Amino acid sequence: MAFSNNITRLFNIQYPIIQAGMIWASGWRLASAVSNAGGLGLIGSGSMYPDVLREHIQKCKQATQQPFGVNVPLLYPDIDKHIQIIIEEGVKIVFTSAGNPKTWTSTLKEHGIQVVHVVSSSKFALKSQEAGVDAVVAEGFEAGGHNGREETTSLVLIPAVADAVNIPVIAAGGISSGRAMAAAFALGASGVQVGSRFVATPEASSHRHFKEAIVKSGEGDTLLSLKKLAPVRLLKNAFFEAVRKAEMEGASAEELTILLGRGRAKKGMFEGLLEEGELEIGQVAALIKEIKPAADVLHEIWEEFNLVRKRMGE
Repeated sequence: MAFSNNITRLFNIQYPIIQAGMIWASGWRLASAVSNAGGLGLIGSGSMYPDVLREHIQKCKQATQQPFGVNVPLLYPDIDKHIQIIIEEGVKIVFTSAGNPKTWTSTLKEHGIQVVHVVSSSKFALKSQEAGVDAVVAEGFEAGGHNGREETTSLVLIPAVADAVNIPVIAAGGISSGRAMAAAFALGASGVQVGSRFVATPEASSHRHFKEAIVKSGEGDTLLSLKKLAPVRLLKNAFFEAVRKAEMEGASAEELTILLGRGRAKKGMFEGLLEEGELEIGQVAALIKEIKPAADVLHEIWEEFNLVRKRMGE
């Protein structure tokens, strides 16, 4: 029986499951694999030069006939070039994050592009709604990558955002299974965005050493760090310990910037230098036990979601 709700209709997809646009992981291979499996794949543009983004969009168009989108961190230095490429290449879905949604939403909408903004509080969800976005992603404190300073968990954030806005809410942060998806729906979400679970897939462009480290990780192996810069959840390693030591000793934002240096995330997640690199991943890494194809991940989430709903009498 076909499933339909405001998220599947908005994006014209089969399942209300979105793959997050993660830096150094979400290239055209992962995005097209998820879209071909019935979800919504996103290209993560945050780690791409403009010409690389164009190449990934073009390859994704060749690899899938299904809808896909691009995730655009609004703090990206060449964002105007990214936006222009997205418009020129005819991308119809954009997820924005890490910035003010008012900046680019109207421009994107003028070109017939659906816009979704990632938020960490109901206050920012309302600002996003006022800016004219089509939906919001409520991303809880459990998530990998850059987090909200409020440190609000998904269990609290999702219902708060769902109560605050009239547009569809997509839940993110700590979601890697159908059980978690069912919980998100119970809290008021109409779809889920899954990040960490899709990193541990063959199609993700991240290094196999990073994927293997995710599978080996356990509870408590990630912590929020770099709060004086942009809060980010990291897998514990030598770099993380250096950051924690510096923070405990009262390092300034400038000192942390120097410690972070250039290309730290690329070293860890893309080049597989597990001790000196920055390893961004969510708390849910502790529940990921194997690397498997993206289509299998998506279909297992969907099947378990339906089993949970049936068990609960829906």
